[in-house]
Amino acid sequence: MEKIKHEPYGPYEKYIKRPLDLICSLIAIIVFLWLYLIIAILVRVKLGSPVIFTQDRPGKDEKIFKLYKFRTMTNAKDENGNLLPDSERLTKFGKMLRATSLDELPEAFNIAKGDMSILGPRPLLPSYLPWYTERERHRHDVRPGLSGLAQVNGRNYLDWDKRFELDVQYTEKVTFLGDVKIIFKTVKKFLSHSNIASDTNKTEGNMAEIRAEKLKNENSNK
Repeated sequence: MEKIKHEPYGPYEKYIKRPLDLICSLIAIIVFLWLYLIIAILVRVKLGSPVIFTQDRPGKDEKIFKLYKFRTMTNAKDENGNLLPDSERLTKFGKMLRATSLDELPEAFNIAKGDMSILGPRPLLPSYLPWYTERERHRHDVRPGLSGLAQVNGRNYLDWDKRFELDVQYTEKVTFLGDVKIIFKTVKKFLSHSNIASDTNKTEGNMAEIRAEKLKNENSNK
């Protein structure tokens, strides 16, 4: 079934949100350039190179883009030359970057490029695309964001169904007042360090595996 074309909710989403994202991201990059440089040096010394970690993510209309983050893991390998498990490569410094969300600072460049927005559903892995329901696919009607409605209502501690429902609710009604509320809640949660997990594997689980098991159980009960 082909997805219904998304229509902006109002003038804010249609004309204001993107220019505002561009202006704010450029200001953030300029103002915090010193912080980018300090973190980049620390990452290079403590974790190695490359300093920036890139990964494919689906954006607006499921178009794939390169997501930028500061790396949080080392390249430590076993005796056979294979990378060690993530939990063993994630250092104390890397956990700190994740817990404070400092690893996400390079995403400001994604926002400036137009890959992302300041606010919107978080971009997940491309491998998850086949597992969305038709309604959940609408989370890609807008640009993904640094923070969003799901992030201020539980973040990684929400189950997938609830998280995606909040994502879709956001895309259905993007307003200036709604974005302001999300920003204030984001700042509040950042300052209180609530609902932030340094190891998302422990809180998220693998969405594809969870959805496959769910479908299996639903089919067995028919």
